[in-house]
Amino acid sequence: MSEAHQVRIAGELGIGQWQVRAVDELLSEGATIPFIARYRKERTGSLDEVTITAIRDRLAQLAELDRRREAILKSLEERELLTDELKAAIQGADTMATLEDIYLPYRPKRRTRATIAREKGLEPLAQAIFAQDDATSPLREAAAFVNEEL
Repeated sequence: MSEAHQVRIAGELGIGQWQVRAVDELLSEGATIPFIARYRKERTGSLDEVTITAIRDRLAQLAELDRRREAILKSLEERELLTDELKAAIQGADTMATLEDIYLPYRPKRRTRATIAREKGLEPLAQAIFAQDDATSPLREAAAFVNEEL
């Protein structure tokens, strides 16, 4: 875990950075929370299970935030939408909600069948069929929209 994350968690929980680093190392070695709290007090400065759990959860949150941030930056870069201001805002986002709020206007839109049909100019046909006018035949209406692409 990055040192910046360790400093941040230490500040949030009011403990030393060395304690966060020690808990991170022990957890990555596969130690359980009860084991760390009972048998590794000398390495963690006698942290209790609640604090160790809070460190573990916050480390996981920050790791997920970093993964999402990288995915968003990659997506924006591939679509050539990334500006310096946008990159700075994404890098500065400290919660998942803030990150998603920044990304929302740039998020790719889903292409549904209806969207594809509209792009091909079939919306007037759909409206005519939806109106269910007895005077017009749906097949005759559809014939006007048939071309090489359709």
